[in-house]
Amino acid sequence: MYENLKKAIDGSDRIVFFGGAGVSTESGIPDFRSETGVYKTRSEYGMPPEEIISLPFFKRDPDVFFDYYKNNLIYTDAQPNAAHLALARLEERGKLFAVVTQNIDGLHQKGGSKNVIEVHGSVLRNHCMKCGTFYDVDYIMDAANCDNHVPKCKKCGGIIKPDVVLYQESLDSNVLTRAIDAIAKADLLIVGGTSLVVYPAAGFINYFKGNNLALINKSETAYDINADIVIHDAIGKVLGSVVD
Repeated sequence: MYENLKKAIDGSDRIVFFGGAGVSTESGIPDFRSETGVYKTRSEYGMPPEEIISLPFFKRDPDVFFDYYKNNLIYTDAQPNAAHLALARLEERGKLFAVVTQNIDGLHQKGGSKNVIEVHGSVLRNHCMKCGTFYDVDYIMDAANCDNHVPKCKKCGGIIKPDVVLYQESLDSNVLTRAIDAIAKADLLIVGGTSLVVYPAAGFINYFKGNNLALINKSETAYDINADIVIHDAIGKVLGSVVD
């Protein structure tokens, strides 16, 4: 059914996968940018999610920020789906060079991938803003470590910030360089589960100079016309079928 993609994978030895929220929705993690997610946030908080999880709002009202963040962006029970597992198998076979992800859930690593470039950070990593002490996600989710909803450092009492790139916060330049370098050196770029509208990450596709560009997304994207392979289907279904 996806013969063109299978042929492209078989004929490539430096594949890079670039994925977005659609990869994680198949693991039960909702896309907060979806129409439903935006409506839910506006109903409960009176503002869009992009405002709540912005750097200025975090600094201004960390209590509301963490109330939203913990209830809408952290899903510790989520498990890797067929897409995550298929990508890990491709890496094991020496086919996949890197996973570049916009997701912050750590499911690619949980699924077995080793070279994962997280352009928006990860909910699994957190650091005190005063002394830099590291804390895992379980610490910040434990109410005993929080002042209301705000996690506090047990060493100095400082506020703990997730290592997640918030709106109006700059992406890490080193991470950006790694992502662009990986994509520029790929012979096959598979883009999945993203509508390619969130910049600057969506611009990564412009650095690809390889043989085949494959786009897998349930809905159309503005880049479909430029792709060699376009599949409108669930990313887990497609990769699970092709890699197996």
